[in-house]
Amino acid sequence: MLCVVGQCNMKEMIDKTQLAEEKQEFPGFPYEPYSIQIDFMNALYRFLDKGGVSMLESPTDESEPDWIRNFTVNSHNDAKTNSKSPFRVKKHAKEKRDFDARKEEEVSIRKQEAGDEANEQEFCLEEYESEEDSSSKRKPVGGGFYTSSEDEEDGSDEEEEGGGGGLKVFYCSRTHSQLSQFVKELRKTVFAQRVRVVCLGSRKNMCINEDVLKLGNVGRINERCPMLRKQSLQREFKAEILQQEAMDIEDLVQLGREMRTCPYYGSRRVAPAAELIILPYQSLLSKSSRESLGLNLKNSVVIIDEAHNLADTLLSMHDAKITISQLEDVHSSIESYLGRFQNLLGAGNRRYIQTLLILIRALLKPLATTSDGNLNSGNSGLDSGNPSKSKPCGGCSMAINDFLFSLNIDNINLVKLLAYIKQSNIIHKVSGYGERVAMLQKDPTAREEMSKLSSFRAFSDMLVALTHNNGDGRIIVSKMNSSTSGQKGGYIKYVMLTGAKLFSEVVDEAHAVVLAGGTLQPIEETRERLFPWLPSNQLQFFSCSHIVPSESIMPIAVSHGPSGLSFDFSHSSRSSTEMIQELGLLMSNLVALVPEGVIVFFSSFEYETQVHTAWTNSGILRRIMKKKRVFREPRRNTEVEAVLRDYKEAIESQRGAIMLAVVGGKVSEGINFSDGMCRCVVMVGLPYPSPSDIELLERIKHIEGLGDTESSKPCLTLVDDSYYSGDVREGFGVLRSCRRRGKEYYENLCMKAVNQSIGRAIRHAKDYSAILLVDARYANDPAKRTSHPSSKLPKWIKDHLIYSTKGYGDVHRLLHQFFKHKNVQKSS
Repeated sequence: MLCVVGQCNMKEMIDKTQLAEEKQEFPGFPYEPYSIQIDFMNALYRFLDKGGVSMLESPTDESEPDWIRNFTVNSHNDAKTNSKSPFRVKKHAKEKRDFDARKEEEVSIRKQEAGDEANEQEFCLEEYESEEDSSSKRKPVGGGFYTSSEDEEDGSDEEEEGGGGGLKVFYCSRTHSQLSQFVKELRKTVFAQRVRVVCLGSRKNMCINEDVLKLGNVGRINERCPMLRKQSLQREFKAEILQQEAMDIEDLVQLGREMRTCPYYGSRRVAPAAELIILPYQSLLSKSSRESLGLNLKNSVVIIDEAHNLADTLLSMHDAKITISQLEDVHSSIESYLGRFQNLLGAGNRRYIQTLLILIRALLKPLATTSDGNLNSGNSGLDSGNPSKSKPCGGCSMAINDFLFSLNIDNINLVKLLAYIKQSNIIHKVSGYGERVAMLQKDPTAREEMSKLSSFRAFSDMLVALTHNNGDGRIIVSKMNSSTSGQKGGYIKYVMLTGAKLFSEVVDEAHAVVLAGGTLQPIEETRERLFPWLPSNQLQFFSCSHIVPSESIMPIAVSHGPSGLSFDFSHSSRSSTEMIQELGLLMSNLVALVPEGVIVFFSSFEYETQVHTAWTNSGILRRIMKKKRVFREPRRNTEVEAVLRDYKEAIESQRGAIMLAVVGGKVSEGINFSDGMCRCVVMVGLPYPSPSDIELLERIKHIEGLGDTESSKPCLTLVDDSYYSGDVREGFGVLRSCRRRGKEYYENLCMKAVNQSIGRAIRHAKDYSAILLVDARYANDPAKRTSHPSSKLPKWIKDHLIYSTKGYGDVHRLLHQFFKHKNVQKSS
């Protein structure tokens, strides 16, 4: 992909005279390519020439993950230290003056926050008149409370480098580490020096201000950052980036530290002049983020990597949620502000502020509880169904219009209210005044509480959500039981359900949009959810076979354990003592049979904990540890790297190791385990998401009706379709009532998670591994089921899967022969 991207950006991409049906040559590829890599690049080249939407599936990459590379003798950091520094920064007197001036201004800001020489008048709103009452020209507001001042400043020097026109390639992926990996691979090609490249990241990942970083919370970092923004040396920073070869986020941060200027804003300035822009999902797929960054997708190439869950990822970006605590925080802040400045405010401001208070009080009503702890339905207008069935952990779901009518706020013009919020700057005035008062009162909890701006952001996002089309999503009102945590758990959430309109904003602008990933199946579901206007026979799709030969994999459906018990890890059976113990017996055998590393995937952290506890009490864990060291995936992502380091060291010490991991966790999604890191991957059961999740059920209901006319859409209800208690049986009832699409979506969620997890093993042509699918449901005859789990496995596994064995003895024999053969090959 890198070479095709590079060639595209060297003005060769849309040159029709050079394109023909014959295969292209890719001299920039840094290695001798496999035949399937040539096929992939040719397909990509054709798709880019034709334009439109295309999907390219390649089951493996050969890149080495960061956590392994970091432990090699010549680490990335060592190489940087020993090699010629890419940053030729001259430190002169002007930089020193800029640095001193910035430090002085930061001290001034801190003094201002501490309340020194407080001047409350700065928080008083200027007189406001709406468009109906004033002839002044105001731009329509798309939503949110952010002012455009900082974005306008970003573009103040765009004439300096020009370069705003011409073809651009946008490459995006899910995480910053994946973006950095892309840059590292790009550096291996000739295009790293021939193409103008910039990598965009978040404030948290690019901030070099230690005071801001100490805030920890992402929201507070985002709020504090613009206050300390400095213009000094930004042009020099931009010029330096354009002179260097491709730089990843770590490089940009290092350059920012050396030049003593902000890499976050500095990199944003480079984007208009760059030919290849590397950025996270959020920055590209969110229209407001694109506008904030000044990104123009017109006639460009957009490549979305790791696109296996693109539809759900896109929708989640447009969800909105506000808790009862945040609503109360906003309400008290505005009330306090109005009490202080009421006599100083004009009629327009007072009218809009009163409207805000009415709206907030209405939103608080459905979150109130009765004396017995149930949702308060009497005062809110929300029908919570049969009170005898109501449980405080449940919730109700409804369309936007029904929600607004039920709270008697359908007469409030939310678009005008959002315009007022943005143009008046009320949120910054109110929150600034509130934090000033807290500092003056020397409230010791002021800095520990959630930032007021975070609460206001949630409120503003919810208002934007309530302006969406009625059928685009659903409102969920939930009052969770607060007795266990001591905190109020109620919330209102908008769940976006339709992604086609959002994705069309990207497709309509760009020349070509490429979805790439290791496993993109089922493509029909993605088409229906993201680009239903494109007929199935016109979707450009290409799938590689795996570079690993069939004799290097051993996929087996394990239906029975060593004692003969049939494996059933369905929701109703997986917690039984017998099932957990039988799984332990299987693992006790495997650790003695499989060399080096074994990775076991469980459906959730809760189930992994349950199994680990049971094995500890029964003594099975002690038996396993006699053969291999046992590691557990931590819940906190920040702790994963240390566990992986110890896991790798245990394998290198010849002791061997087993990793107990979780589907959907860090290990299953973003880390590759090649060679001895994973000689056997074990998938325990079918990791279906819990049907007790009301948001999931709303998505299932929506997807079930895709493509149907209004009259033919199925009638799916959650009890009385207004209140859902969170009971699993009710969720299964909804699933059983699905005819096709909804049920397929639920199954696809499960199998996508399976495919992502088992795909962590076998990362290059000479790699090998066993893949064990432990559940009788994998072993059932696929010919006897209309929807069999194996039908959704990757082709390179499905074609070689051993569905049926006579018992565990057969499994043991097959594994013994497989690893014996591989050991002979290694020694020869």
